[in-house]
Amino acid sequence: MTTIKPIRLGVNVDHVATVRNARGGRHPDPVHAAKLAIAAGAAGITVHLREDRRHITDDDVHRLRSQISAPLNLEMAATREMLDIALDVRPYAACIVPEKRTERTTEGGLEVARAKEKLAPIVSFLAQAGIRVSLFIEPDRHQVEAAAAIKAAAVELHTGAWCEAIVQNKRREAEGEFERIRVAAAQAAQFGLEVHAGHGLDFVSAEVISALPEIVELNIGHYLVGEAIFSGLEFVIHTMRAAMDKGRARAQERIA
Repeated sequence: MTTIKPIRLGVNVDHVATVRNARGGRHPDPVHAAKLAIAAGAAGITVHLREDRRHITDDDVHRLRSQISAPLNLEMAATREMLDIALDVRPYAACIVPEKRTERTTEGGLEVARAKEKLAPIVSFLAQAGIRVSLFIEPDRHQVEAAAAIKAAAVELHTGAWCEAIVQNKRREAEGEFERIRVAAAQAAQFGLEVHAGHGLDFVSAEVISALPEIVELNIGHYLVGEAIFSGLEFVIHTMRAAMDKGRARAQERIA
């Protein structure tokens, strides 16, 4: 019997830092949140060090790198400043994302197909330093092909449009977006890329997408931190892990 790979949960602690920065000081500490998340079942910790340092700071990144027991995934823009920081910190992984100062959160995937010449050397420098590189992209064949062409190790498929269609009860649109994700995940796996997904996921959508066998990692942050206000971080991560495991089990049943 074919066995599907387990699916990992990466927890993004950016918005723990957002709450801290609203008042200043060191509380709540994203490093403490990361340790709790790992104890509760997170396979890794993700942070986005933005150009304007609106939540995570350089100090946070250094403390996380030295103090947590799970892999650190650094989301970063494709800039010289961020490349230098990544090469200094040496996180386990770096996910290159598009970034605009005016956006509230990442609005879409990286245009890898149009920016291969700029991105290829950054991917190469990171990989030579032993950092596993992923690219945050739209679920689109051209972007998948471009990611493979510049030798990224993985892609993270942007699930935001699908999740937003679900929230707005646009069933046909949601079905179409999910099909794009399904096809892109299969294509990425065929190119030898590891496949991750993230943005806008909640308990329900995480369960659904976990049934796609090619996807081996979900990175989730805002929803988990928001729900933790009401239920506690440990409970929320246990619940998310259970939802993901349920979706994975359903995928395994299909091929049994």
